[in-house]
Amino acid sequence: MRAGSILDPALEQETHAERERRLSRRLLETVAHARAHSAYFRRTLPERVERLEQIPILRKDDLPGLQAADPPFGGLIGVEAARLARVFASPGPILDPQGDVEDFWRFRPALAAAGFRRGDVVMNSSSYHLTPLGFMLDSAARSLGCVVVPAGTGQTDLQVRIAATLRASGYLGTPSFLYALLKRGRELGTPLRIEVAFVTAEMLPESLRAELENDFQVRVLQGYGTADLGLVSYECTEKGGMHLHPESIVEVLDLETGAPAAPGEPGQIVATIFDEAYPLLRLATGDIGTMAAPSQCACRRTAPKLAGLLGRVGDAVKVKGMFIRGAEIEKALKAFPGVVGFQAVITRDHHQDHLEYVLEVATGAAVDVALVADALRDAVKVRGEVRTGDVAKNAKRIDDRRVWK
Repeated sequence: MRAGSILDPALEQETHAERERRLSRRLLETVAHARAHSAYFRRTLPERVERLEQIPILRKDDLPGLQAADPPFGGLIGVEAARLARVFASPGPILDPQGDVEDFWRFRPALAAAGFRRGDVVMNSSSYHLTPLGFMLDSAARSLGCVVVPAGTGQTDLQVRIAATLRASGYLGTPSFLYALLKRGRELGTPLRIEVAFVTAEMLPESLRAELENDFQVRVLQGYGTADLGLVSYECTEKGGMHLHPESIVEVLDLETGAPAAPGEPGQIVATIFDEAYPLLRLATGDIGTMAAPSQCACRRTAPKLAGLLGRVGDAVKVKGMFIRGAEIEKALKAFPGVVGFQAVITRDHHQDHLEYVLEVATGAAVDVALVADALRDAVKVRGEVRTGDVAKNAKRIDDRRVWK
């Protein structure tokens, strides 16, 4: 099994005191830049900031409203729009700007830790269409000298043939699609030679990891990030939690008090990144996680770890690597006046997510479920099945019935 590597020992192996001094300096530099160049932070930051806790929380769920009120970016970017490299449109809808620097989203150390190396042929089965994940992983792999196949999502049989022909040794994308590729390759009599995979954008249950590693002989490591922040944390080969990216400040805040949650206790993940183009300060992601107890990792990285992810705050759920929100579903269904109620039901079978919409239709009304399915797919970027039925008045708009083991 190939070894992972540490790219920058000065950052990844610094002492706690060194880290605190560096992060404090980087925070104050970013605050000064944001106040000078971002209309939003100029309006919301206190006149004097000396500590992280003085900065108001910015909720990810507020980004669509901020951008609608002050288009296109809610006054959050810290450079002129002409200096951006790309702009993406994530579900929400949220416009995600990309600054014009190499490995803008900072995934490079995660791929190095997983064992990606120069010359690897890598299947990148993440979406390159409007959402940024494909480019996030592509740019990191290219910076390591990998040869990237921009496969995108879907077309499983074609991806199997390409991966087999090129003898791809690496994979980037969701763990469920990796499983689908490997399983399909075996069914077609063209077993793939993938050795290492970095997966993200959905949960990685240990049962799925065990199957991928034991049955298909693929090392599988995971990372956590968002379309706004880029990479937040990543596994090393020792696993047992995800190291925080050295170029970020990550808090886990109690859901009721907003105070830092103790290690092992659940809280909302709030992250700060030091980016000139998009200087996000204390972004509340809506994800619930826990911080691991301090310990020494055998990989010699010294950054604290997130112990795990537990779910979401609010009306948003990730399905097949994409967020779906009740508000987006409701907005799409306004084009069908016969629909008087709905519920999105999410289940999981054989490591694959399944999305079904139940529509309650007014008496005497007619609804074309095929047209509704197309409208919902366009709205939330995930295909789901649609059927009519009764929906209880107090039913959750999104009912996530998945069990992660």
